[in-house]
Amino acid sequence: MGNSNSYNKKMSNSKDGFIICGTDTNVGKTLISAFLVQGLNATYWKPIQSGFEDGGDTFQISKILNLNKNRIIDEVYKLNTPVSPHWAAEIDNILIDQKHLKMPDHQNTIILETAGGVMVPLRRNLLQIDQIKEWGLPVILIVRSGLGTLNHTFLTLESLRKRSIEIAGIIINGPKHKDNPKTIQEISDTNIIAEFPQLEFITAEILAKEWERQNLTKIFNELLNPKQSNV
Repeated sequence: MGNSNSYNKKMSNSKDGFIICGTDTNVGKTLISAFLVQGLNATYWKPIQSGFEDGGDTFQISKILNLNKNRIIDEVYKLNTPVSPHWAAEIDNILIDQKHLKMPDHQNTIILETAGGVMVPLRRNLLQIDQIKEWGLPVILIVRSGLGTLNHTFLTLESLRKRSIEIAGIIINGPKHKDNPKTIQEISDTNIIAEFPQLEFITAEILAKEWERQNLTKIFNELLNPKQSNV
């Protein structure tokens, strides 16, 4: 993938990573996770999967990118019903236990995709945002490009900041909007990492071209190595 190859070699021993959260359902977390896994030569982990009608997100990412097994960490909880994790677990007579959600060993950058938005309950007494705090990695927030995104985005950012969770930045997903990116960046004072366009087809090759087009190797090198980038 051009310049990203040398970057991936340099980062091969890194234990850094990002938590991929969305502002709401179907905002594009899995698509952007695939984009980042490929661009960063990263390991993918979705600890909690609710619903397997399409094989699940881990299966879809593995299929799109043709990933080796050593770049996939299996789900901790595989829940059958495509609903909120707390309810899906109750339907399956399972209790989601934080001790099973500890960060696994990994040799390179990890992309951790959450199940739903930050305030989704994992149990009736545990919100996902509290588990995000426990994981301790910076969050990349995936937001829609169009109508409704401002309210969802600002509320989510406010929730993360109230818990002192580090926010690496925002990726906007969808058809280009004339004003929303500017408004989000100005009002929230949050870095927009990328604007991911609406694509007719999703393949590893198309994702690679988009990564290079947006020069994301340089951007992520700065995010993962802030001290080096300031030297």
